[in-house]
Amino acid sequence: MGFWHFLFVRAALLYLVYAALLGTLFYLFPSLVGPFRPSHVHAGLVGFFLQMVMGVAYWMMPRPGGLRQEGLEGLTFALLNAGLLLRLSLEPFYLSGHEGLRPWLGLSGALQLLATLVFAFAMHQRVVTADMLRKMREARERRGR
Repeated sequence: MGFWHFLFVRAALLYLVYAALLGTLFYLFPSLVGPFRPSHVHAGLVGFFLQMVMGVAYWMMPRPGGLRQEGLEGLTFALLNAGLLLRLSLEPFYLSGHEGLRPWLGLSGALQLLATLVFAFAMHQRVVTADMLRKMREARERRGR
């Protein structure tokens, strides 16, 4: 497992614990439900689930022709977590009436969108048919001769 794969999985586990902690706090302090429910859901779905999927996909998906994508992996991780942390830290205040935070939440959404676009681009390069892979190998062999 590479460095970025490790970070994706570890960060996903932190978001899982955060989401579970919030869920528990909701029963102890019901007044937290209003401002923190969207953060709870977002931490679970994007922070844990999506981040785990991205990390495992980068780790396990084949890399045709020895494709290296450390830069795309790091960019995906940075964009996703910057957007997610911005949202998780500001959204409860926004939902408590601080309308001035809306542009920052828009930025958090844009960062997460960019992360998914980078991820989709990287995965697009990895998803190839067996025939395409065979042709890539043949072309590499011809260049080597």
